[in-house]
Amino acid sequence: MNSLVGMGVALVTPFKSDLSVDHEALAKVVEFNIENGTDYLVISGTTGESVTITKEEKKAIIQTIIKANAGRLPLVIGIGGNNTAAVVEELKTTDLTPFVAVLSVAPYYSKPTQEGLYQHFKAIAEASSKPIILYNVPGRTAKNMEPETSLRLARDFESIVAIKEAGNNPEQYKILLKNKPEDFLVISGDDDLVCDVVLQGGSGVISVIGQALPELFSTMIHKGLEGDRSTSKALEKKAMPLINLIFEENNPAGIKAVLQQLGLCNDSVRLPLVTATDALKSKIKDALAQL
Repeated sequence: MNSLVGMGVALVTPFKSDLSVDHEALAKVVEFNIENGTDYLVISGTTGESVTITKEEKKAIIQTIIKANAGRLPLVIGIGGNNTAAVVEELKTTDLTPFVAVLSVAPYYSKPTQEGLYQHFKAIAEASSKPIILYNVPGRTAKNMEPETSLRLARDFESIVAIKEAGNNPEQYKILLKNKPEDFLVISGDDDLVCDVVLQGGSGVISVIGQALPELFSTMIHKGLEGDRSTSKALEKKAMPLINLIFEENNPAGIKAVLQQLGLCNDSVRLPLVTATDALKSKIKDALAQL
C-alpha cells in the first residue's frame, strides 16, 4: 500500500452561506492540494463533517472530488459508524472502484469492549472489496482501541492494511510501531505528533492542517521518512503554532477559518458546530502572516 505512505489530507466539506455544499470551493481545495504536494485525499472523514452530510450529498461530494482529481492522486473513502450492520450494508452498496482503501472509524457512543471492537472490524474486513484502514480516535468515540486489539486485527485479516491512530498517545504509537506486522502501516492522525511518529517508523499522516499547508507539511513528512530529522523538526516548529490554533475550539471550524483566509472556501459549518470566534480568527491570521 505505497499509495498510503506520505501525507494524506482529511478534506473539509465547504458550505455556502446557506449551508448547502459548495462544490466549486471543494474542487478548488482539491486542486490546491494536488498542486502543492499532498500524496492522497481522504473523503468523508470527521473533518468533512460526515455526521451532518446526507447520503445524497455524500454521493455528490464523491463525484465532485473524483472529477476534480481526474485520477491524479489516490483516493480513500470514509465509511464507518456505530451500527455494524449499516456499515456493512454501505460497503456492499457503494461503488468502491475509485478508491484505494476505506477508512473506518471505531464505533462511537456505544463504548464496546475490545472484543466488540474486534468483531465490528472483522465484519467490515469480510464485507469490503477494498483494503481497510482502522481509525482509532478515542477523543471522539469515547473508547480507546487498545494496541493489542489493533494488532490482532492486523494479523488476522490481510485486508486490514493500516491504522490511522489519533489517540494523541505517544506510548500507544510506540507499542504499535514495535509490534506491528512488517507490511502494516501506522498512520498518524495527530498533526502535533506526526513528526516524531514518522521518525520512529510511522508511514505518514492523514492530516487536517496539511490541506492548508500542503507544501510545508508534506515536505516535513517526506523529510521524516527519509530520516532527515533536522529538516523535519524545523518544519514542524514552523507549523506548530497554526496546528495548535486550529484545534483550539473545534475541528473543522479552525481549519475552515484558515482556508477562508487563504481564499479557498467559506468558513461555514453545520450545527451543532459553530464557526471560529473572531478572537481565534485573529490569532489564525497572525500565525499565517508569520508563516
